[in-house]
Amino acid sequence: MSEMVKIKDENRVRLLTLNRPKALNSFNDAVYDGVTAALREAAADPDLAVVVITGQDRAFSAGQDLGEMGNPRVHDDGLRHGFPPFIETVEAFPKPLIAAVNGIGVGIGLTLLPHCDLVLMADDARLKAPFVDLGVTTEAGSSFLLPAMIGWAATAHILYTTPWIDADCAVEIGLAWKKVPSDQLMAETMALAEGIAQKPIPSLVATKSILLAARLDATRQARQRETEAFSHLIGAPANREAIAAFKEKRPADFTNLPAA
Repeated sequence: MSEMVKIKDENRVRLLTLNRPKALNSFNDAVYDGVTAALREAAADPDLAVVVITGQDRAFSAGQDLGEMGNPRVHDDGLRHGFPPFIETVEAFPKPLIAAVNGIGVGIGLTLLPHCDLVLMADDARLKAPFVDLGVTTEAGSSFLLPAMIGWAATAHILYTTPWIDADCAVEIGLAWKKVPSDQLMAETMALAEGIAQKPIPSLVATKSILLAARLDATRQARQRETEAFSHLIGAPANREAIAAFKEKRPADFTNLPAA
């Protein structure tokens, strides 16, 4: 198990903490793989009923590690790594999944949330979906899940204008379930999770399965479309400029870019 994901099991609840605080818990392949393995273990463990995911220190997750995005890691073990197996595991996770958003959630730190059954958000946390700013497009089935959850206009505003979304706004539009004082976030989240975990696990799993059945095919189809669009945009001029600007700590300039 990756050291970049901390695991604590107690009272039939698994707490997953993204543990890359110096990088604001951004996702690289090690984080993706660590969460994937932890979720698969929790799904198979008959003594675990609920999973909670949060971030270490001041961030939930700053999204995809842009350094690794610009220079993808090469694996030679014949196994699948990174985002694809991660999101496949998340979208079909068979037990209640709760997010405790303790700080900024950017990119996958936002698009992960519609896959969670309940999202509690610290009152000082903020969310952002900067895909267009990075010269790419949305991910994780959010092209279907976000309109279904928060409506078309709210989705368009989030994706096209890439604003910061505070906890009040997130609750108002339905992206988060509840705003919680930051110093009470984990206590309240774990109390909720432990309360759910006292229910019969077969009933929880059956109920989650019924809920997922109504949307899983649509989510997977949305991800396929997103992957195709993403593959055309990644490494294209706008994306290269966005990555260069990030590394050089300057505003990106998307004017007068070459056609390809």
